[in-house]
Amino acid sequence: MRADYLTYRSATSVSLKGLILQAAIAVAVVIYAVLARDHAAMTAGAFIGIGSLAWLALTIVYDQHRRERIEAMEVEALATTGGSGGSGASVFEAQDEFRPAARRLAALYKYFVPVVSLAIGALLVGIGLWRLSTARDRLAPDDFAAPSKAGWAIGLGLVAAAICFIFARYSAMMAKQPVWANLRAGASFIMGGSVLGFAIVVAHFVDNIGPNVLVRYLQAAFPVFMVVIGIEVFLNFVLGIYRPRKSGETPSVAFESRLLGFMATPDRIAQSISEAVNYQLGFNVTSGWFYQLLSKWLVPLTIFGLLVIWGLSAFVVVQPHQRAMVLRFGQVVRNDLAPGPHFKLPWPIESIYIPEYIVRDAKGRLRVADRTATGLRTLDLGTAPPGTPEPILWTNEHAGAEVYQFVRASAVPAAKTGEPAGTEADLADLAMVSVEIPLQYAVTDVQLFDELTVPERRDDLLRATAQRQITLYMQQLTLDDVLGGKRTDISAELRARVQAAFDNLNPGPDGKARGAGVEVVFLGISGVHPPKEAATAFETPVQADQRREAAIESARADAIEQLTQVVGDVGLARSVIHELDELDKLGVRADPAVVAEQEFKVQQLLEKAGGGASSLLASARATRWQLHMGSRGRAARYQGQLALYNAAPELYRSGQYFEALRTAMLHSRVYITSDQIPELRTDLDLQDKDLGVDIFKKE
Repeated sequence: MRADYLTYRSATSVSLKGLILQAAIAVAVVIYAVLARDHAAMTAGAFIGIGSLAWLALTIVYDQHRRERIEAMEVEALATTGGSGGSGASVFEAQDEFRPAARRLAALYKYFVPVVSLAIGALLVGIGLWRLSTARDRLAPDDFAAPSKAGWAIGLGLVAAAICFIFARYSAMMAKQPVWANLRAGASFIMGGSVLGFAIVVAHFVDNIGPNVLVRYLQAAFPVFMVVIGIEVFLNFVLGIYRPRKSGETPSVAFESRLLGFMATPDRIAQSISEAVNYQLGFNVTSGWFYQLLSKWLVPLTIFGLLVIWGLSAFVVVQPHQRAMVLRFGQVVRNDLAPGPHFKLPWPIESIYIPEYIVRDAKGRLRVADRTATGLRTLDLGTAPPGTPEPILWTNEHAGAEVYQFVRASAVPAAKTGEPAGTEADLADLAMVSVEIPLQYAVTDVQLFDELTVPERRDDLLRATAQRQITLYMQQLTLDDVLGGKRTDISAELRARVQAAFDNLNPGPDGKARGAGVEVVFLGISGVHPPKEAATAFETPVQADQRREAAIESARADAIEQLTQVVGDVGLARSVIHELDELDKLGVRADPAVVAEQEFKVQQLLEKAGGGASSLLASARATRWQLHMGSRGRAARYQGQLALYNAAPELYRSGQYFEALRTAMLHSRVYITSDQIPELRTDLDLQDKDLGVDIFKKE
């Protein structure tokens, strides 16, 4: 093809269309990615947007080619119509300053194209690495948040893949002409947009009918794809420096991707494979009957394979932990599909819908835990249970935020005090307690449960409805009811009220409630405690009761100890006390014989006792006999002394006198002197003669 300005104008027009098309697709993909929070789509939009720079560079280069051709035509015309003998031609051909367009074209290939190539490569590698670093934290199933607009992703991906593929094929076919060879660079980038769009379609299609593995790993696959293409651009730039060039050959651009170029021109791949096979085997395989038959029936076989794959979409398998609905053009035709294999009309006529089970992770982010409508789901309607198996006292810090309920304090209403209603006595104080109320429910109707609200708000709606009923009912209870032994009755009443509230949700077209499609399996009070600041006040009466019980038990122990010490046996002591009480009941006017009999009975019981009372009675009895016998002995001695006196009074008195004198002078030192001594002088040596210790002296 002749390289005139009309040829380059066509290339400029195609490059400009590619620029507009790729920029429009990039903007559309980015808008979708922002609205749907689709990380992979945002990366794809970045790649397509970077590809717009390639089309922009090709537009500038080919437009400059057009200007250079127009300039060359003008120079040729001036050379033909110039001075006599063709002297004008030599003047214009020799002077480069008369060809500025050619100089600018050379400058574009020397400076502009390499700079654009390096910029595209740097953007691809830099943005790819950045997107890869942000995607690594989102690959785990617990950290992954599914895009909210899967239908838009499939539709936009199909449109982008189809348009990009058609335009890439068109540009690649034009690039077969040597003058348009650089259009392969733009075709490779727009083919990359087609590949990314098709990958988004496949991933979201698989996500709708199965696991979300592809959607999750696209977040890392797209950045890796960008980095690979960016590295290829750098390699092309380095290799282009050492590649020899022919005179008059149009330089190639470094931002052309050979990998994507093969996808834009698959016939080149088939031709290369055919040539390699023919070379290795030594004969022309492509001329054989099998190859000719296969190439003839390739399209029908491909169509047949696609029809088979499309027909397989009529066969679905519901997993054991799932329950599904069948939608026909968006309308529910079967609202409860049990686990197992099922048949339906092929996609997109009928599709399977399984409700999403969305939970909130530790960071408060919503994530899709599974696609299922079976099993028990738990909601904490009050304070979250402690995360430790160890018991937690009221005065300790509890894990998580406390949710308090208001109940009536233990007060007597005015109706019981006799005061009129509405007075101050009829008003009960409110008490604040933290209540742990877990709710477990199961889905009974998939369609009603799905129509309740959007998936991420279902648990919030059910929790708010249940908490409203709990708050209304708690205000009718007293503090003693909640902290006491009525939790079983309260839990049963709360379960009935919450189930009734759920049944009144989800109004239909006629305004009547159809229910939420859930059944309350369990709802109960698992723990109650007052605020930490008030826990001490709650423990004060408990401690007083404990001290009272301790005092009573101590008194009982003292009583048993005293009774045991007194009687020796608690049972016998109680019998003695009983008989003494009976004796006290007789009184002073009772028959003396009866009183004596009762006293004798008490005495017999006391005699049987082996404690302090028995010892005291025995000691008293011994003392009585000792006194009695001592008195009798003294009386008998007196009678004997009286008889001695009567027999010899003088002798008895002398004996008594000398006995008294002997007793008085006992242990006394007596000096006998004569009364004839006129002056009696007595010298006494009062020194102690026993200065040491006499071990032989008896004390």
